[in-house]
Amino acid sequence: MVRVKLIGAGGYGGIGLIELLLRHPEASIAALVDIQGAGTKLSDMWPYLRGYCDQVIISPDSAEAEAVEADISFCATPDGVGQTAAPAEVAAGRKVVDYSGDYRFNSVELYREYATRIGRNPEHKAPELLQESVYGLTELHRDEISKARIVGNPGCFAMSCICGLWPAVKYSLVELEGICCDCKTGVSGAGKKPAPALHFPERYDNSNAYRLTGHQHVMEIERELSDLAGRSIQVTFTPQIVPMVRGILSTLYGRLPEGVTHDKILSAYRETFAGEPFLHVRDFTETTGTSDVRGSNRLIVTVATDERTGTFRVISHVDNLVKGQAGSALQNMNVMFGLPETMGLDLPPQHP
Repeated sequence: MVRVKLIGAGGYGGIGLIELLLRHPEASIAALVDIQGAGTKLSDMWPYLRGYCDQVIISPDSAEAEAVEADISFCATPDGVGQTAAPAEVAAGRKVVDYSGDYRFNSVELYREYATRIGRNPEHKAPELLQESVYGLTELHRDEISKARIVGNPGCFAMSCICGLWPAVKYSLVELEGICCDCKTGVSGAGKKPAPALHFPERYDNSNAYRLTGHQHVMEIERELSDLAGRSIQVTFTPQIVPMVRGILSTLYGRLPEGVTHDKILSAYRETFAGEPFLHVRDFTETTGTSDVRGSNRLIVTVATDERTGTFRVISHVDNLVKGQAGSALQNMNVMFGLPETMGLDLPPQHP
């Protein structure tokens, strides 16, 4: 039984993981840690979990939090928290999966570039741990994750775009110059903290692009795609927030190389994803939407080549809170502890 310490238990990423852990036959929740709500039951903060998870939240700076007997700690926290929390967790013998950008780049130089792009302090507080971290896109880094002590979970947009473009850039099915990522997300991607721009009247019947420069997921998208292609790739990334709660729909465009057809692209995606339990491919003739992945660890890529205009086009669908966050974190835990990768995650989407 894998004993789990969850830091940041009260946010959307925390409760999303709790929902999955409650169904996991080989995991138990050893401790729920959060600054908010310390000393109260999680189910008092989130009444829908009453009777399912009534554990008391403990403060991160308490002796109880330090003394927890656990095998893994999840940091479901914003950038900066994992840098200070993870070293103590690893020193206590716990493996770590961090949700933020703190451990997505395994060198001081790459982290400095990332932090500078998004306007954060470029000096990492745990550089020795950073250098052994593994990027947690399971389908691309299974072997490294299985040996890792610390994993940096991918960003939700990054999960959508990297998986959506993986076969195309690896097998030269799209021109590598001029790739565009047109990405729409539900409001939950901003987290639970209230903000004027997330107020109901601002979001209902309204969509807008945001963070058009310096988005925190661009660098990991470009790094992974460049590794797959064997050369540097830059993308034009346009994130938009739309009036739905959860889900990401990414339309990914580029120019078709000479001689590349729709059927060739479709075959390549099917072959690449054939052994992947959570990655699925559909032809454009099959209707697909974000409800096809809602509440699941599934990612669906629809191949929709426009041969008439010579345009490569695929549409990637993912639940930002599951495969884009808590689901991929649990998938990484399974790999880190030698458990079946689908354990606790083989759940159908929620529809309608």
